[in-house]
Amino acid sequence: MVSQYGIKYAVHIITNHFGPLVAKVCDCLLKKGPLPLREIVRYTELSETLVRNCLLVLIQHNCLQPFLLEEEGGFGEVNKVSSLYMVLFDNVLHRVRFSKFMAIVSQEFDKLCVDLIETLLQHGRLSSEQIFDGFRDSTEGSSSGGMEALQENMHKLVMARYVERCPISEPFLALPSEEEAAPVRRRGAKSAKAFLEPETLEQRVLVAAVPPEGMRFSFELNPEIGADRDKVENNSSSNIGDKRKLDALESDIDGGVADKQVALWRVNFEEFIRRLRHKICIETVRTRLDDEAATVFTAMLDASRSEEKKIKTASSVPLSENSIYAEVIKSEKGRNMTLDYVISVLVGLSSSPPFVRVVDNSYSIDFKHTIEVAQTDEVESIVYKKYGKDAYRMFRLLSKAGRLLETDKISDSIFLEKKETANILSKMWQGDYLQMEKLIAGPTQFLLWKVNMINLRERVLDDMFHAALNLSLRVAYELEQQKEILHLGVDGPMKEKYEKLKKVRFLLESSRMKLDDAIMIFHDF
Repeated sequence: MVSQYGIKYAVHIITNHFGPLVAKVCDCLLKKGPLPLREIVRYTELSETLVRNCLLVLIQHNCLQPFLLEEEGGFGEVNKVSSLYMVLFDNVLHRVRFSKFMAIVSQEFDKLCVDLIETLLQHGRLSSEQIFDGFRDSTEGSSSGGMEALQENMHKLVMARYVERCPISEPFLALPSEEEAAPVRRRGAKSAKAFLEPETLEQRVLVAAVPPEGMRFSFELNPEIGADRDKVENNSSSNIGDKRKLDALESDIDGGVADKQVALWRVNFEEFIRRLRHKICIETVRTRLDDEAATVFTAMLDASRSEEKKIKTASSVPLSENSIYAEVIKSEKGRNMTLDYVISVLVGLSSSPPFVRVVDNSYSIDFKHTIEVAQTDEVESIVYKKYGKDAYRMFRLLSKAGRLLETDKISDSIFLEKKETANILSKMWQGDYLQMEKLIAGPTQFLLWKVNMINLRERVLDDMFHAALNLSLRVAYELEQQKEILHLGVDGPMKEKYEKLKKVRFLLESSRMKLDDAIMIFHDF
């Protein structure tokens, strides 16, 4: 479930990018959940035509997924099928990460690939013809050879999974069978907590919408594209492509079937988030251990990356010592290491805190624990900045203990007076960073303290959404100030004020990007 400030932040992003009307539809769907068209019209009090256009914009930019849901009919009636619309909250947040995605591509490929990614990020989803038509008047795409280069670069992006075919326009979700509806128990588990959480409606829709793997990342080079430019221009293929794309999108709203002859492409956010997750894991290992450990850890990521099927994978596939070493020596830093030294580094990675698990002489990355370590580091940093060094030491003690501790025990452990310890603990409890329980033994009352990391992560994430919203509003204000100065002219004393505002905005933008990194640790990873 999306938190209060998470919804406000997402709506603010949509408002900035598409205006208040589209944001109103988005806000309605985030608060009410998936709705049919008539309900969206009723709640937003907008005309049906306007709501349809807003939905088209959200679909075009991959922020909304239509789907068909089978529901039980009344007594003696057949099941009914409803057409619903669901906002993809994660994809809305990804809109502020476009610069990060482009930076990843620029590190691996040339400028043409970056330009292709930028085009798809800007327009949401496009057909191959529309993508290449956008480059026809440029230097790179002005000749047949240039169009071949464009196709080759597009092929590279698809093979690297940075670009994918768009999902099924309107996937069908049938009623779950009795076996599917029953809770699933983990094999060998004994406690009540061993039941796996059922998939949410959003998860079911996203899974149903994914095209088959062979189609999702399949791009065929077409030598005819760009071969006869004059003929293409005379036939106005660009306009035809726009019309076919619009028809496909409108069929989503009308519940029809999109034109299957038009293959639409979009940026694969999932792959970019996976790469950013890897980056955070590497930096966490580097901070906790050293550069050598980070080098070996990176090699393990590279060796197992192709086997990762989803973002929140708990662990990687097992790797042997030889396969890890073969990957390590591919890097310049890794070629300085011997096999024995790499094995010693793996021993360090598998010790407390275990970033790597060892089973039968095979090593696998423990993503779940690595991300939890990153989350703990982030929370401890917040506690340090908000409550001070002594509070940080108390929080760290309670976090490591993982159980209730009495005030005197905490005071003795960090060598601080009991009264001061109680005051600091009380402040953290009032800020919802600690959990407190009272134990009464006769006339004496004891206060016990504990860190509930699960609840705390949710609280911290909502605070981060709140902070991101405030930063975005401040950035928008500074931008308006700059526009006013530009309108008046930047000569004389106004030039100094303009430069100052420019620096302030740059600092705010940098802070927002760093804050978004922290949001990803708690929400996306």
